[in-house]
Amino acid sequence: MVPFTKASACGNDFLIVEGVYAPADLYQFSRRICDRHNGVGADGVEWLFPTNDGEMHARLINADGTEAEISGNGTRCVAAYLVSQGHAGKLAIRTGAGVKHCELMAREENCFEFEMDMGVPQIAAPFSLQVAHGEVSGTPVSMGNPHFVVFVKEFGPGWQAEGVEIGRQHVFKHGVKVEFVRVKNRSEIEVRFYERGVGETQSSGTGSCAAAVASVAAGRADSPVKVHAPGGAQIVRWSEGKVFLRGPAQLVCRGEFLG
Repeated sequence: MVPFTKASACGNDFLIVEGVYAPADLYQFSRRICDRHNGVGADGVEWLFPTNDGEMHARLINADGTEAEISGNGTRCVAAYLVSQGHAGKLAIRTGAGVKHCELMAREENCFEFEMDMGVPQIAAPFSLQVAHGEVSGTPVSMGNPHFVVFVKEFGPGWQAEGVEIGRQHVFKHGVKVEFVRVKNRSEIEVRFYERGVGETQSSGTGSCAAAVASVAAGRADSPVKVHAPGGAQIVRWSEGKVFLRGPAQLVCRGEFLG
C-alpha cells in the first residue's frame, strides 16, 4: 500500500507521495496510479525526497510515466502539502529546474494561495512550423522546461490535435508544452494547454508563465498578467527579469493506493 495526498491547482491535479514509498518501477507505478479509470487519477506524481541541506526535492513523473523538469502548479501543490504537514510558509523546493521559492500568501483550511519565484525566463525568436492545416507560428519560451506559445484569435475545435502535432515536431528534441493564447486586453489573456507527457490540462503553472512572458515580450500585454484557463485564473508578474506566479492550491483527499 502506498499512501498519497491528492492536490489540485486550478484543475491541474497531482498525487503527492513521500519518496520512502517509491517502488523500483517508479515510472510504471506512476503511470498506473495516475490512470483515471484503474488508478487514483492525476496529471502526474510529485515524489518527495528530503535533501541533505534540509530542502525537499520534488521529482515529477507525468501521467504517461515520463519524467519532467518541473510543474509550476505541481510545485505549488507540494508547497500546500508541506505547509499542511507543519512546514513554515516560506519554502525552498528543489526541482529538476532548480530550487523554487514559494511564499504562502493566504490559507483557508485546505485551500492555499502561494506566490512562487519561477526564475528568469529564456525567450527565443518566433518561428514557423508546417502542420497539417498549414503553417503555424509560435514563440519558444523556457521556464526550466520547454514551451511553444501560439497566439490565436479563437480556440478552434482542432486545437488539441494541433497541439499533438506541434509536440511531435523534430525541432523539439525533448518534447514541448504547447500554449494557445488569446489576448483579451493589456492585462488579461486566455490560454489552452497541451502538455508534454499529459495531454490537455485544465491549467499549467509554467505554461501560464510562458504564455504571459511571450505576450509581454511581443508587446501584446503588460505585467502583471492575469492568465485565464479552464481550471481558473493565476497572476504572472515579470519583474526585474524574474517571473513570479501567484495562484491557488487545494488539498483534495488522502488515501492508500493498493495497485
